[in-house]
Formats: sequence, C-alpha cells, structure tokens
Amino acid sequence: MLLWLLIGPGVLVMLGENDGPSMISYAQTGASYGIGFFLPFIVLTFIMAYIVQEMTVRLGAVTKLGHAELIYMRFGRFWGFFAMADLVLGNLLTLVTEFIAVRAGLGFFGVPPALAVLGAFLVVGGVVLSRRYWTWERITLGFAVFNLIFIPVAIMAHPVSTQVVRAFFSWSPLPGGINAQFVLLIMADIGATVTPWMLFFQQSAVVDKGLTAADIGHGRLDTAVGAVVAAVAAVATVLAATPLFVHHIAASNFQGADFAQALAPFVGNVGATLFAVGIFEAGLVAAITISSSSAYAFGEVMGRPHSLNNSLREGWPFYAALLAAAAIAAALVLIPNAPLVYIVLVVNVIATLSMPPAIVFLLLMVNDRQIMGKHANSPIENFFGISVTVLLVLAGLFYGVTSIFPHLLPT
Repeated sequence: MLLWLLIGPGVLVMLGENDGPSMISYAQTGASYGIGFFLPFIVLTFIMAYIVQEMTVRLGAVTKLGHAELIYMRFGRFWGFFAMADLVLGNLLTLVTEFIAVRAGLGFFGVPPALAVLGAFLVVGGVVLSRRYWTWERITLGFAVFNLIFIPVAIMAHPVSTQVVRAFFSWSPLPGGINAQFVLLIMADIGATVTPWMLFFQQSAVVDKGLTAADIGHGRLDTAVGAVVAAVAAVATVLAATPLFVHHIAASNFQGADFAQALAPFVGNVGATLFAVGIFEAGLVAAITISSSSAYAFGEVMGRPHSLNNSLREGWPFYAALLAAAAIAAALVLIPNAPLVYIVLVVNVIATLSMPPAIVFLLLMVNDRQIMGKHANSPIENFFGISVTVLLVLAGLFYGVTSIFPHLLPT
C-alpha cells in the first residue's frame, strides 16, 4: 500500500521519456537494423537513465526544492535563469515532436491533423486543471500504462526468440557497419532515454508529491520499476518493426502512421491499430509531463507558486506557462510541409548533446554535503554518475566529428 501511494514520479518520468519521438526512433532502429546490437544498447541507456534519475530522487526528497530552484539557490541568478531558459527552449522543441506523434498516431485512423492536435491540447489542459497533484498523477499514469501496448505488437511480429536472447549476450554485428545512419540512431536512441527535462520533472514532482528523506528507498524502487517497464516497451517497439528490416522495406521517412500501415501485412490490422494507438499515447503522456516540467522550472526560478495543488487564482502563472508551452508547440506542428520525421530525430540528438552540462550541475549538487548530508553521493555512485557523463560526452564528440568530417564514415 505504501508503494502504491509513493509510486508515480519515477514511473511517469521513464514512461514519459518513452514519448512519441522515442518510439518512432525505436521503430526506425528496428526497421533499419533488426534484432541485434540495438537491443542490449537500449537496455544500457535505461540503466544510464536510472543512475541519473535516482540522484534527482535524493535531491528532491532531502532539499524539498525543485531542480531549477536548487540551481538558482546554489549557483546564483545567472545560472538559475540559464538553466530555466535552456530547459524551456529544449522542452518547446520536444513538445513539438510530441504533437507530431499525436498527429501521426491519430492520422492512421483518418483524424485530421488540426483536430488531432487540438484534441490532445484540450486533454493536456483538462488533466492539468484538475488542480491536485494526486489526481493529475493518477490520470497520467492511467494514460502511461498504454505504453505497454507495443508488447503485443512485438509478439504479433513473431520474432525468433533464440535471436532475441542471443542479441542480449552477443551484441551482434551491424549490417552495413558504422555509417551515418548508425551514428544518427545511436544519438537519437540515447536522446530517447536520457534528457534534461527528466531531471527537472522528477525532482519537482518528488517535491510536489511530498516525499521525504525517509521515502528515498521507495523513490528508488519507483524509478527502477519505471526504467524496467519503459525498457521492455522500447525493446518491444524495436521488435515490432523488425519485419520491415527482414523484408527490406525502407522506412527512413516513416512517421507513426506510416509505420502502422507498413506493419499491417505482418502484424495484422489489430497489430497495426495497436501500434498507432501506442504512438498517440506516447506523445500525449509526454506532452503532459514535459509541459509540466517547463512550468515547474518557470515557477521555481521566478519565485511564483509552482505546484499542481495550487488554485487557479494562486498559481495562474504556473498554469499559464504550462498551457502556453503546449499551445505554441501544438501550433508549430500544423505548419504546412514541415519535415516532421527529420525534426523528431534531430530533437532527440539535441537532447543528447545538451545532457552532459545538466548532469554536471546534478553531480555538483548531489555531492554537496551541506545540503545533502548523509544522502550525498558515495564513491561508487559518483563513479557511475561520472561514467554516464563521460559516455554522453564521447557520444556527442563522435557525432560532432563525424558530422564535420563525414568522409570518416562509410557511405
């Protein structure tokens, strides 16, 4: 019962990061490379996500301060506003991709883009204006459960079980070797799992939920459950798209609805319908959580009320910032002839490149014994945290070098 009461931020942040562009990236991965290297790689990214997010649990539970608020307090006004501005801009780009996913998923059912985007925006507004954190969290968790819808689609794709098991132990060779597409998908899949908004959202949600230092153990379990469930859904999405790889169907320009239509001959109409619903759900849940993280950061740095428990009169700047971010993103998605698929992959890459500075702030704060006391990082926790940072920096450098000097990679 206690776990049921405390669960929420960790599951939400992990399934929220299994958002529309993430699931499209995973589908692109399965269609491009099939069963092999990317299955264990995706699991590795979720281990990285747990290492990072566990630190935000401790920060929120011990300090009772949101991430942006804590940066403002410990590093000053400039860095506080810098962190907020960086997050809000990044979140706006990401929110655009969430409404792209909503549009693509509902497009499978013939829903006009404007109606799909408007409907999703109204759902975001309706959930937020419940004006009670507990209600908001439970409704969003109810939507997030549908992330598991990719599992039956993967089963319908009939993957060879021995190949799946072998992939997790052999890190199978890459068809075509290391090329530009591989580098882009590596960056997109990392950005599909470890992103700056997650730090701000989970720490603020832990504070808004009222968790204390005594609840850190349950917060860790909540985050671990979220990571495992999200990893299973991500791997299932890769497996669901592997028939496109097996049958040599080019999917480089596919959106969510295109994937569902292309998979119909292999997973049936039911499987294709479930896939489209999953893309829609992923975008909707992420739109709710990501817009909330922007509003949390805005309220924390500006010194305004920033809780989902506030009344509309008391917390109107918080609610206004949240709905404004969602409204702007929704409007941008409706721009005619926008390169939607390219935007999806590029936003995930941007998220990967912006993550190392965010983790540096996180590590500095979680090692500050003045605010963390006995809950500060241990040497082993620092080892894992620094390792994640180094891996992200190396991935960013690799992407940068190969982008500037593409001749270093096979065509």
